[in-house]
Amino acid sequence: MYNDIIFKLSEFAMEAMIYEVSCFPSFGLVSPISSGSHTDMDYFTFVNSTTTLNRYFLEMASAGYSNDPINKIFSKARKIGEKAEEAMYIKTKGINTHKGMIFVLGLGITASSKILYDGGSFNEISKLIKNMTTGIVESELKNLNTKTNLTHGEKIFLEYGVSGVRGEAEMGFPIVFDYSLELYNSTKILGQNNRLVQTLLGIMSQCQDTTILHRHDYDTLLDLQKNSKNLINLGGLHNSDNISEINNLNYHNEKHGISPGGCADLLALTIFLSKLKKYYFPLNKKK
Repeated sequence: MYNDIIFKLSEFAMEAMIYEVSCFPSFGLVSPISSGSHTDMDYFTFVNSTTTLNRYFLEMASAGYSNDPINKIFSKARKIGEKAEEAMYIKTKGINTHKGMIFVLGLGITASSKILYDGGSFNEISKLIKNMTTGIVESELKNLNTKTNLTHGEKIFLEYGVSGVRGEAEMGFPIVFDYSLELYNSTKILGQNNRLVQTLLGIMSQCQDTTILHRHDYDTLLDLQKNSKNLINLGGLHNSDNISEINNLNYHNEKHGISPGGCADLLALTIFLSKLKKYYFPLNKKK
């Protein structure tokens, strides 16, 4: 049972990452069709990076499948994540393909594994992520004025007050658990590619994406949220009249170097959780 769960969780994570990078249009993200807004990476860079991370996701799943207290489990997972980042940079020759993804999916894998170990329900995963990451914004994003060599996330917190993926994690990823998971699960009729695009649009309408803030500014983020929300409100890919506007948004982002990398991480987590729920929690009535 232990090995089955560990391998299955890593399998779901690998699928989620490949699904995310395989959909198109993806609004400036890398896909098999286009390198999007990026000049230093392509689809195969992501494939190489993804396969490198498999062993570390296995380790995270193993760390979670334990009777250890959650603070100890989280500490182990963070250390494994650091090793995963190092392996990613070696494989990609210094290109950041999946740093945010390692953190987001790593939390999803670790918390899911712990819930499966404890015999808990799907609904408890978000709560466990909250508990695991309690205080992470306070401890890692405060008193930065005295620190040198700030990360992109730290610089954005100082400039905009946006806590990024740490804040999302400390809230239990509400965009995913309260919104995008249901959106993804309810759009099977669109076919696999289009339901991914539809879900990505939905996430972009809500996410305060720090990748965009790092490369551009707050107005760019607000414009993307507004345009995405308008398309979702008009039915997105359920309405064929929107296809040209969806393609225009993709073209606009590529032209102006806009890449919603934070949204991509949440899309992958959405896919992972959807697969997890279907396989291990098919009788859960609630999200």
